[in-house]
Amino acid sequence: MASDLVIRGGDVCTPGRLRRADVHVSGGVITSLEPGGGRGREEVDAGGLLVLPGGVDAHVHSRDPGFPEKEDFASLTAAAAAGGVTTVVDMPNTLPAVESAAVFAEKVEIASSRALVDFGLWGLLGVTTRAEEAEELVRAGVVGLKAFLGYAVRRRSRQVVYTPELVDPDLEAPPGYGAIARLAPALARLGAPLAVHCEDPDVLRAFARPVAGYADVLAARPALAEAVAIAALGAISEQTGLAVHVVHLSSAEGLAAARAGVRAGARLVLETCPQYLWLTDRDFERLGPMLKMYPPVRMESDRAALLEGLRSGEIARVATDHAPHADREKLGRSLDEALPGSPGVETLYPSCLEIARRQGDLCAAARWVAEAPARALRLHPRKGVIEPGADADLVLVDPAGETRVAVAQMHSRQRHCALDGQRFGFAVRAVYSRGELVARDGDPVGEPGRGRLVRPTP
Repeated sequence: MASDLVIRGGDVCTPGRLRRADVHVSGGVITSLEPGGGRGREEVDAGGLLVLPGGVDAHVHSRDPGFPEKEDFASLTAAAAAGGVTTVVDMPNTLPAVESAAVFAEKVEIASSRALVDFGLWGLLGVTTRAEEAEELVRAGVVGLKAFLGYAVRRRSRQVVYTPELVDPDLEAPPGYGAIARLAPALARLGAPLAVHCEDPDVLRAFARPVAGYADVLAARPALAEAVAIAALGAISEQTGLAVHVVHLSSAEGLAAARAGVRAGARLVLETCPQYLWLTDRDFERLGPMLKMYPPVRMESDRAALLEGLRSGEIARVATDHAPHADREKLGRSLDEALPGSPGVETLYPSCLEIARRQGDLCAAARWVAEAPARALRLHPRKGVIEPGADADLVLVDPAGETRVAVAQMHSRQRHCALDGQRFGFAVRAVYSRGELVARDGDPVGEPGRGRLVRPTP
C-alpha cells in the first residue's frame, strides 16, 4: 500500500544520530524510515536538505484570550509554522488566566478555532491555589503549572502584572516559596512539572530604582534575584520530588545555583532562550527598548556561561518566551515605560541551528528545540522525534541557505523583535504538521483551525 507522503533522500535527525533516510507517512504518523521501499501518493525530494523534527516551543504567550490585538492563536501559530515550530505550549497569563478546568476548556475552544499547528497549555499556580484545583487542571490536560515570581496578580481580573510591588489594593502577590512547597507533593504525585519565572520578589523590591538607561535595568533586576529563586526552588524540589522547570535562564549565577541544586538531588529542568544566547547588554545601543525583557539580557560572561551549559547538556532546552506587544508599547515609550518582552517563535529553529553548527553537532538543535521539551512536558514519543509512531511533524531545512531576521518577513502581530538584523546560515524550506504542509519557504500555508490540543501522557 502506498504511503500518503514520502520525503526522500534527506539527512534525517533521528534520536541519537543524523542519517540518510526516506520518511514514510500515513494518516499523519511516521510509519517507517527505510530508504527506497514503497511509493507515496505525494513524494518530496529532500536531497541536500536536513529533515528535523518539528519544534516544540515550551514557552510562548499567545495573548489570547484577553489581548488579541497583541497576538492571537492564528498569528502566533502562523509565525510558529513559518519557522519550523509545529507545537506551541502557551503560558496561562491570558485574560482570564487558566486557573480552572472551565477556563482551560474555553481556551482550548478558542485555540482550536484559530491554530495552524498543534498546541498545549500551561495552567496558572496562584497564591490561593488548592491541591484539588491543581489536580483538576492536570486532569483536564495542562502540561503543568506556572508560577510567576517577581510579578503581581490582579484580584478581580486575574491578570498577571509586570511588577513585584503591590501598589494598589486590587493587586495580590504571586505564590511564594511557602505556597509552592505546600502544593509540591501533590504536583509531584500527579507527575506534573512546575514552571517558574525565577526572580526573587524580595530581591527585586530591594533593588528597585527608576530606569533611565540599560544599566538601571540590570541593576534593578540583578542576577542575584534569579540565583536566590533557583536555590530556594531547588531545595523544595529536593525535599518533595517536584520537577521544577527553570524557564528563561539568563545568568551565570542562575546556572551555578541550578548546578548546585542538581548535585543535591533537585529535579531541575533548565530552559534558556535565543536572546540570552545571541545578545548582551551591548546590543541596547542598537535595539533600544526592544531589548527590554524580564529577566534581562545580561553580560557577555553570562552569554558564554549559557552557551557552555547548552553544550554540556546542563541546559536541556531552548524556548523563546515569545511575548509580543503593540509597537507603541515598546518602540513608542521610554525604556522605563516600555513593556518587557519580544516575539521569537519564528526564529527559534534557525538561531539554534546556527549555534549547533558552531558547536559541531547539527542534531543538537533538534534535541534542544524538539526532543527535550517534548520529553520534559510528557508529549514524547508523539512529539519531538522522527521515528515510527510519532506524529509526522517535519521541518526541511537548507543548510546552504540563509535566514535574515527582518521586520517585513515576520508573521507575528509585533514584527519587531530582539533578534532584528541577525543572520543565520539556514533556511526553512518546508514544514509539515501531522503530514500536512503548513509552511513553504518561510511563509505559512493552510487554513487556521487545523491545530489540535496535545495532552501530556499520564
